[in-house]
Amino acid sequence: MKHFLDIHTTDAADLRSIIDTARATKEARAGQPKAVLDANLPLDGKMVALIFEKPSTRTRVSFDVGVRQMGGQTMVLSGADMQLGHGESIADTARVLSRYVDMIMIRTFEESTLLEMAEYASVPVINGLTNRTHPCQIMADILTFEEHNGPIAGKKVVWCGDGNNVAASFIHAAGQFGFDFTFAGPSDLDPESVFITEARKKGVKIEIERNAEKAVSGADLVVTDTWLSMHDSQSARERRHSMLRPYRVDRKLMSHANPDAVFMHCLPAHRGEEVTNNVMDGPQSVIFDEAENRLHAQKAIMGWCVS
Repeated sequence: MKHFLDIHTTDAADLRSIIDTARATKEARAGQPKAVLDANLPLDGKMVALIFEKPSTRTRVSFDVGVRQMGGQTMVLSGADMQLGHGESIADTARVLSRYVDMIMIRTFEESTLLEMAEYASVPVINGLTNRTHPCQIMADILTFEEHNGPIAGKKVVWCGDGNNVAASFIHAAGQFGFDFTFAGPSDLDPESVFITEARKKGVKIEIERNAEKAVSGADLVVTDTWLSMHDSQSARERRHSMLRPYRVDRKLMSHANPDAVFMHCLPAHRGEEVTNNVMDGPQSVIFDEAENRLHAQKAIMGWCVS
């Protein structure tokens, strides 16, 4: 059974194969209408359950379109539909779903929900996001970087802001793809130390730098994410703004990166907060290529799961 649960738990050779497949599939579809089926249909006749405990735009649309382009069908289930872990256990839900569908993508809150689903499902399970990691996003980001600037191995990636689930998956990817990673943010929002330790054991440089300009110096890729969660209280929002304001990505900060460096944001963005408009819409921004590549990366992930 092939699950795609996290980047650091997937073999590095498989990750490289997924990226290469995503790029080839994207190139083969160039110029075609979105509803046209792929030449190869690995999901032909298959049903994929898309479970959303947390709402989404990009994840829902990209997975739904991707399954259809690969010849399959989708069943979209919300947290209200499922009530995961309330009444029926997650283990029993996994067993039951496996009798109805051929694959499960789940976007949830707790990592334990994902892991229990994968443990008891008899079909592949894909991590669409948890509070701890977001591997599908980073696979799309690596695809995007390599389209613009070539192999990511040996490059310098700088994360500005909150050491959240997206940052965690970037650290996992550093160890698997062989690039260096610098976190620039307040100490209260550092990434989990276990992620940093694991990546360093694989021989890559993982640094924490409190000075944003020093961190970005020589960067090949600058990344940020929203400072706020939809569940934050007003007092929490104000506190986070105060902590993170020195790490806002603006034109001055980007000037410290390499001239051919690119800027990424997984979206949705709060323009003017974590990043300024002139960076979001500037020549170094690849945010909409990045958003599109969720589709192609996730199709390659699904194909790998059923291969």
